[in-house]
Amino acid sequence: MRPTTHPITRRITCGVRNLPWRRLYPASVRWRLTLLYSGLFVATGALLLGMTYLLVTHSEAGRTTAVQEGASYGELGPGTPAVVRTIVADTRQDQLHQFFVEACVAFALVALVSLALGRLMAGRVLAPLRTMTAAARRISADNLHERLAVCGPEDELKAVADTFDAVLARLEGAFEAQKQFVANASHELRTPLTLQQTIVDVTLADPDAGPEALRAALLRVRAAGQEQERLIDALLTLARSQQGLERREFVDLAAVVGDLLPTGGPPVEARLAAAPVLGDPQLLERLVVNLLDNAVRHNLPAGQGGWVSVWTGVDAAGRAALRIANSGAVIPADQAPGLFQPFRRLGADRVRGRDGLGLGMSIVSAVVAAHGGRVLAHTHPRGGLTVEIMLPAAPGDGPEASVTRMSPGLHPRVRQGVGSA
Repeated sequence: MRPTTHPITRRITCGVRNLPWRRLYPASVRWRLTLLYSGLFVATGALLLGMTYLLVTHSEAGRTTAVQEGASYGELGPGTPAVVRTIVADTRQDQLHQFFVEACVAFALVALVSLALGRLMAGRVLAPLRTMTAAARRISADNLHERLAVCGPEDELKAVADTFDAVLARLEGAFEAQKQFVANASHELRTPLTLQQTIVDVTLADPDAGPEALRAALLRVRAAGQEQERLIDALLTLARSQQGLERREFVDLAAVVGDLLPTGGPPVEARLAAAPVLGDPQLLERLVVNLLDNAVRHNLPAGQGGWVSVWTGVDAAGRAALRIANSGAVIPADQAPGLFQPFRRLGADRVRGRDGLGLGMSIVSAVVAAHGGRVLAHTHPRGGLTVEIMLPAAPGDGPEASVTRMSPGLHPRVRQGVGSA
């Protein structure tokens, strides 16, 4: 959640920003840099001029004393020392005054020159920023492929430009993913709607349709509606996972997996050790349901030696880990990362069937990301897949007892879960 500012504090801050003296402050960065450069020059120049004036004054005073002490009384007469002292003092004052006036005039001229040079240099320094600003204004949602592409030395300005280009690249990827997701979701939602419309039209076009035909049509329409409901629930779960966690509770992945172990289908070998996590219990349960559902559904047909292996515990890095492996069809290694994309199906499952929605693995990836973890998928050369989940571990309260369970079937709660890749 974003921190909020109290209305009174916000009103005071706005009031300070609107003070009269703030209006005299230049809004242009170029003028600010110009005034900064000129101000620093004037300050250092005034200090140098003052020190020079003091040194010259001290030097002239010493020379006057030397002249007075070195004067010959016999040659100049009895009244000469006083006259010489007066003449020397007046001459010294005139020279110091002339030096001060000329130095101030020269200093004023140099200050004006420094102001002009400061503005020129500030403009040259800020020129890349103006170019970047103009390019950024041209870039919109329709041309996110464009980049600033600033050339030059590896300085702070180029670092800002490179960072902005990286942000544009991420935005472009997000926009493309959003467009693809919306297109896929629209297609997935349109399919059951089209099916419902076709069933209704065919039934209405049959003048001899009896109660049994009408009942069968209604059942098919109801099944299509239930499919829509499951898809919408999956989309809402995916959106909720991508928004982050609203609450965090202590959850042991071993306990969650133990309650959801399949009780039908291929045999399941489970080695469950404590894997404590601070997270959302509902999202973590959905993660486990989807993974187990995928492991059972995308397996070898009955009687061909299919298997499922489940492991939970704490890995060497101190993270809570869940690993689910299964047998199944051979999956190319380069296609494994694509399993976490929405509506991505492989092989025969590219066409909808077997109750798969194509959102199970994308929901798993979103839940893991919301918990600050990582998910990896590894293919087996002989077929099947291994999915590893690593989440930040929470301090466990109970002993880390390890159990081994053998389960031959599919749990009823798994049948209700949302699948799958």
